[in-house]
Amino acid sequence: MVTIKKVDGRKDLRAFIRFNYKLYKGNAYAVPDFLEDLLDTFDRKKNAAFEFCEAELFLAKRDGEIVGRVAAIINHKANKKWQSKNVRFGWIDFVDDTEVSEALIHTVEKWGRERGMNKIVGPLGFTDMDPEGMLIEGFDQLGTMSTIYNYPYYRQHVERLGFEKEVDWQERKIMVPTTQAQADAGTYTRVAMLSAQRYHLHVRKFKNAREILDADGGQYVQKVFNIVNRAYANLYGYSEMNQRQIDQYAHTYLHFLDMRLLCVVENEENEPIAMGVGMGSLSVALQKAKGKLFPFGWWHLAKAIYFKPAPAIDLLLIGVLPEYQNKGVNALLFADLIPAIQKMGFVWAESHPQLEENEKSQQQWSHLDCVIHKRRRCWQKAIEN
Repeated sequence: MVTIKKVDGRKDLRAFIRFNYKLYKGNAYAVPDFLEDLLDTFDRKKNAAFEFCEAELFLAKRDGEIVGRVAAIINHKANKKWQSKNVRFGWIDFVDDTEVSEALIHTVEKWGRERGMNKIVGPLGFTDMDPEGMLIEGFDQLGTMSTIYNYPYYRQHVERLGFEKEVDWQERKIMVPTTQAQADAGTYTRVAMLSAQRYHLHVRKFKNAREILDADGGQYVQKVFNIVNRAYANLYGYSEMNQRQIDQYAHTYLHFLDMRLLCVVENEENEPIAMGVGMGSLSVALQKAKGKLFPFGWWHLAKAIYFKPAPAIDLLLIGVLPEYQNKGVNALLFADLIPAIQKMGFVWAESHPQLEENEKSQQQWSHLDCVIHKRRRCWQKAIEN
């Protein structure tokens, strides 16, 4: 018999996080969540998303052993924006047993129904900055630190429970041009020059995290993140980042970035209008670290960041203000980033998940050697009264 237990206290929370590690132990493609990050993600005092979200975590047990987990989340800001009454299921994992998956999903449905929700969607996190979308293709491809990996049987379980497709995302493996001539053949350099001249644009680079954090009296980071807020505003389920979230992301992640892989495009008033950022893949390092910083995980991460980077780069975010889209601004980003990526020795890049219906985002890769190698899905189902 399967029983459901609400996560209560730090011991339960650690068990919730570590279940994923246990379920995927030895899997060559799964990348473990970073323990310390997830402890902060589910901390109501530390995660700014709790200002507009409510959530509960649940464990499924059989004979005292954990056999599944799930987070039930209501993002009130997103529901208000999209005029919906959705409860999200996220961080869902379970053994290949329909009794377990059914108990987890029904728990989220009940929790949402009690709070007036009429639809269940997922997997989704608190916001778009969290991993989202169940993997439905690409099970033999190495995951990334910012995406979900799951076993193929997950899809059969949710379809059995009556879920249908809400939206799909695609991810691409993009081969890095081996010569500048190949990059030029992709037209990025030419288009970048034309765009810069026509719209009076230029690229701004930074030497270190402190320089960007201090720029414009500390207001520059806000402007860069507002590019993401405006560029992503009409994408599925997006909820605008608030000031506390921006501060949180900036101070947590900027210090780990190699500034060569951060590109900001400014207009003639020196205001940022586009940004692109990447990071050398930490997937293998996280696997070796088993998702933990201590006692020795920090060494694997430091080695991957500073001494022996992986051959892949993860493209984390690309955003262009709506009024500058379709004006060749993406070419300015690529014309700056491609030479840096080449010089740093990366062989291929992993795109971030992109909505299949977002044609503008899909077209930006058209001049590069790439292939769609992963697909993931958000599922939806009406909640019965």
